Amino acid sequence: MGFSNPVYDGSFADPQIIAVGNKYYAFATNGPLGNVQTLQSADLVTWQPVGDALPSVPGWTSPGRVWAPEVAAHAPDRYVMYYTSRDDAAGRQAVGVAVAATPEGPYVDKSTRPFISQVDEGGSIDASPFQDSTGRRWLYWKNDGNAIGADTWIYVSELSADGLALVGPVQRMIKQDLPWEGALVEAPYMVERAGKFHLFYSGNAYDQAAYAVGHALCESPTGPCTKSGDPVLTSSPDAAGPGHNMVLGDWFVYHAWNPESVGVDPKGRTMWLSRLSWDGDTPVVQPPLRDNPLVP
Repeated sequence: MGFSNPVYDGSFADPQIIAVGNKYYAFATNGPLGNVQTLQSADLVTWQPVGDALPSVPGWTSPGRVWAPEVAAHAPDRYVMYYTSRDDAAGRQAVGVAVAATPEGPYVDKSTRPFISQVDEGGSIDASPFQDSTGRRWLYWKNDGNAIGADTWIYVSELSADGLALVGPVQRMIKQDLPWEGALVEAPYMVERAGKFHLFYSGNAYDQAAYAVGHALCESPTGPCTKSGDPVLTSSPDAAGPGHNMVLGDWFVYHAWNPESVGVDPKGRTMWLSRLSWDGDTPVVQPPLRDNPLVP
């Protein structure tokens, strides 16, 4: 049996998937389907476009500049989306937040200013929500330091129950300090497993084959964290630059390039799946395989 990667062969960078009932919804960076490209599937393998989840953007930004959306389900009729867009007044990236009554949207952001905007640190991108086993909600993101030649940090703060406010201290977790990470770390995604916390993140330049996914074991949702060292997902003969991952059960979801177009087509990132297993506290991620023998 098995399946073929990419599971969606259109432009679909920075993918995130949520399960609602017997359906899956995938969200991604702006592209042919709109500001927040949205797909629907019953099996994680066959996907159908359902349009633009964020058809209108608030006044502090501009259409066509929406990146890395991630959605948290709060109730059957309430979904909260965190996304990156350009703060036009500041000239830097920032994080916005929008709410919808259905998973596919439309999501609405009525704000007059960004949710998070670290202008002095290069901007803010890649917001990722997480709910721990006690019900507390957290938000992770990255300061866009590489835009100004500064360090890039993964930040965290606790969220209010409705997901619309930061209620705890803003804390730094990890920054780029390993050779493979190059000038940056980004795209955080937290997983809780057996009472421990696993922070996945991407490092290096998104349009290069060196782009990869790293892992850090954390003592709590806010750290401290110890990096595993080498990346857990790297380029293969079938796909280059795998990154901006999320975890859905036993599967890694991420984008990757056709190896022949690395550095050539910045819109060529497609959605891939790889099997995730564990060796104690160490994640073992299947390399990108175009013909995957397993089935989600």
